Amino acid sequence: MNSRKKDCNMAKRELTARYLFFIAGLFVNAFGISLIIKANLGSSPISSLPYTLSLNFPVTLGQFTLLLNAALIAGQIWLLKRDFRKEQFLQIPVAILFSFFIDCSMALLGGFTPAGYASQILSLIAGCAILGLGVSMEVIANVVMLSGEAFVKAITLRTGKEFGITKIGFDTTLALLACAASLMIAGSIEGVREGTIIAALIVGLFARFFNRRLGFVNKMITFAPNKTPIQPYEDNCNHRTDRN
Repeated sequence: MNSRKKDCNMAKRELTARYLFFIAGLFVNAFGISLIIKANLGSSPISSLPYTLSLNFPVTLGQFTLLLNAALIAGQIWLLKRDFRKEQFLQIPVAILFSFFIDCSMALLGGFTPAGYASQILSLIAGCAILGLGVSMEVIANVVMLSGEAFVKAITLRTGKEFGITKIGFDTTLALLACAASLMIAGSIEGVREGTIIAALIVGLFARFFNRRLGFVNKMITFAPNKTPIQPYEDNCNHRTDRN
């Protein structure tokens, strides 16, 4: 009994550590997106539609990001129906926190304006690296998926398509919607430029780079005796898992 209680406490400590690491990754992710935008060469694909809309309406980037995430969560519910588990509603508070972090990051970088194209490119690459780090941290934490990735996963579950190919299609669709919205509202394309393409190409490379070098973090935050990381939505104390 004491052994089970000890294992339960260790599992709770691990889950707490993973959520804290995830939240840190969420802020890093938001800061990377904001730095990419401040480079003024376009936004990352996932942020292209919210950013374009924020340029034309008195609503912040974070607020439009929250609306997009809400739509993506609704899309998952529609696609998965009964297969949408109640634990996946954790995406809602995560989306709220992420949107808050984006607006905070934009405020922190409010006075930052790269001078010259070379500085813009450097800022863009730095933003992509930071975004890649944030993505890697979220993957290592292994607790909650962001709404964008969760929506893509829902599509793959329903269609059987490969995740990577579906993700490319999803990002491309968002960028095209941003272009269409910008043309309809402003009469020109805003928020989608060469930086959007560059971000689409290199953020994943940076994420894989950091995944290989941050593997030790996963070991540090794994407290269970068998050293097996807790999986998302898993309740080890009740010996129950909600995975399908």
